[in-house]
Amino acid sequence: MTREEKAHVFRALHERPGAFVIPNPWDAGTARILMALGFEALATTSAGYAFSVGRLDSSAALTREEILANAKEIVEATGLPVSADLEDGFGRVPEDCAATIRLGAEIGLVGGSIEDATGDPSVPIYEFRLSVERVAAAAEQACKSNVVLTARAENFLWGRADLADTIRRLQAFADVGADVLYAPGLPGLEAIREVCRSVPKPVNVVMGLKGATYSIDELAEAGAKRISVGGSFARAALGGFVRAAREVKDRGTFTYAAEAIGHADVRRYMEKTER
Repeated sequence: MTREEKAHVFRALHERPGAFVIPNPWDAGTARILMALGFEALATTSAGYAFSVGRLDSSAALTREEILANAKEIVEATGLPVSADLEDGFGRVPEDCAATIRLGAEIGLVGGSIEDATGDPSVPIYEFRLSVERVAAAAEQACKSNVVLTARAENFLWGRADLADTIRRLQAFADVGADVLYAPGLPGLEAIREVCRSVPKPVNVVMGLKGATYSIDELAEAGAKRISVGGSFARAALGGFVRAAREVKDRGTFTYAAEAIGHADVRRYMEKTER
């Protein structure tokens, strides 16, 4: 598919009834596996990528060039629509957010997210007006580039358990052109339901964080349109790696191999043709 065709498919996923899952690969290989398993779209994960290259997950530790290079590898590994975790747009001013969206479209992305977290623990969230201006600039560029823009309100990931402010931000992001709204770390299903009924655009919900988990059906009933897993698939893979390494180091045994995916199975995933 061309990028324009992928963009059409991606938008259609947000318009059909029910919820869909958009899992988060962190490299070309995991992208090809997720495509082979039948997922319809993919989203990058800055956390998963950071872990794979031995970095912290923050815009201070990862450059825009690195994030886009990782996204390009994932775009080129499959024929699926790909949206990218674009951190805070890699800059404070609205123009930086717009430039990041433009550059993402140039490497084949059909979606991207911009968050209102600063990366500075002392002032973790951009003030309201600037947050909205940043999303507005990103949305204007996303419209020009045919990119589905996801606007993220990060309060709950930074210890600011203020649902009213989170909803206020998401509503404002919708008003200035965001296509999808996302508040990671919401405390429960009722909060998810409250967000979904309070905003006029599709809502992305992340699963795989700490705390309660909900089924696709439960999240769809609450109003979620899109379900991502963030860096949790990457952490699950690292969990298996650490368990295997500890077994060898601490016990001197190799029973982990019984649960490892077979080489032939991996080969089949990597040989799958594009959809």
